Amino acid sequence: MGINGFEWILIVIVALLLFGPKKLPELGKAVGKSFREFKNGMSGVLDDEEKKVTKSEANKGN
Repeated sequence: MGINGFEWILIVIVALLLFGPKKLPELGKAVGKSFREFKNGMSGVLDDEEKKVTKSEANKGN
């Protein structure tokens, strides 16, 4: 059960009314940048966890 075409159009119209056409690109850019930073942060956390697991497995072998 996802968002269909009519609901997307409604969301865009409401966003245009709230923020105006000049602010919308800036808002989209800010959201994209925030999402990218979040993904990079999460991948850093996952990489740290993998390193801990690998290190712990290496120590068990000794």
